[in-house]
Amino acid sequence: MKEAIAVIGIGCRLPGGIKSADGYWEALLNKVDAIREVPDDRWLNSAFYDPDPEKAGKTRNAKGGFIEDVDQFDAEFFGFFPSEASRLDPQLRLLLEVTHEAIEDAGIPTEKLSGSQTSVFVGAFMYDYLCMQYASNARGVVNPYVAMGTDIASLSNRISYIYNLKGPSVSLDTACSSSLVAVHYACRSLWGGEADIAIAGGVNLLLRPEGSIVLSKGGFLSPDGYCKTFDASADGYVRSEGAGVVVLKRLSQAIADRNFIYALVRGSAINHDGFVAEGFTVPSAEAQIAMLKASYSDAGIDPATISFIEAHGTGTAVGDPIEVSALGTIIGQAPNRKDDCIIGSVKSNLGHLEGAAGIAGFIKGVLVHCQGCFDG
Repeated sequence: MKEAIAVIGIGCRLPGGIKSADGYWEALLNKVDAIREVPDDRWLNSAFYDPDPEKAGKTRNAKGGFIEDVDQFDAEFFGFFPSEASRLDPQLRLLLEVTHEAIEDAGIPTEKLSGSQTSVFVGAFMYDYLCMQYASNARGVVNPYVAMGTDIASLSNRISYIYNLKGPSVSLDTACSSSLVAVHYACRSLWGGEADIAIAGGVNLLLRPEGSIVLSKGGFLSPDGYCKTFDASADGYVRSEGAGVVVLKRLSQAIADRNFIYALVRGSAINHDGFVAEGFTVPSAEAQIAMLKASYSDAGIDPATISFIEAHGTGTAVGDPIEVSALGTIIGQAPNRKDDCIIGSVKSNLGHLEGAAGIAGFIKGVLVHCQGCFDG
């Protein structure tokens, strides 16, 4: 059996004023509701909200999960001149800050990372700032920094560049699974010997109304602005933003380096639905069952022993039942099951972080495992 991967550092900025792992845990204990109306520094609800889903150019959702001060960035700390920093995607700025906080949380001096075989895998979904920079009315103010400030490749590669990291550096867009797929490949880079340390995470910011309009017209968004996960009234999700990053090491190395260990990753698996007759966006229970089987087999864990599941659980009438059905088949109906298994989704607290949704759920799962870490 392969060696477990240790989670040794966590950084996050999430809706509800969450800025650390202990703040996240406290918010969960307090059953935080982080959803609010779209703030005026993003876009005006009065101009883009309409409850009629057929209205052109409108979104039927007026709420979201938002973080504060997305326009703020300590450019000098990261070595950027103001002219360059202003053209960096705020998603990248936020990601740099949260990554630094995760490295600090892991207790690793940044100078010791320089030149190391550290891999970086980052997931993202939306590109609002790129659209703003590429807009026709912005052509006259394009400068040399735009090209390297808004592309998805820079999300991971800027981290590797700033800290002089020599391992694989990959940015991923697999839609809502992006940041969880990033964790998967980060672990694979450690198991495969491509890296000695891995940094994995995701980021999502809501800067423009167009993304909400697109998703509203596609029927993905809840009219009342909440993810009613696993509820009979589930009718779509609410968009949210934030970032999360974890630092990973092989368990033996983490022990040798005397790192604090939040939790262990023992296995992982990913797959694709392939063709689904019901449509491109409809998930497949069969594919999810296959993925769960592969994941628990890879981890060497009996599904009958699982007592908690952090689900995707977006709050859609189509996706939730399929996901629960797959989980019930593999975990609920596992031979020799004796105890109940609790299932939840942090989207009911924070909303759906899209490209960062997976890492938000992953960190919650880590904190549930490590629930005594913050006592006292």
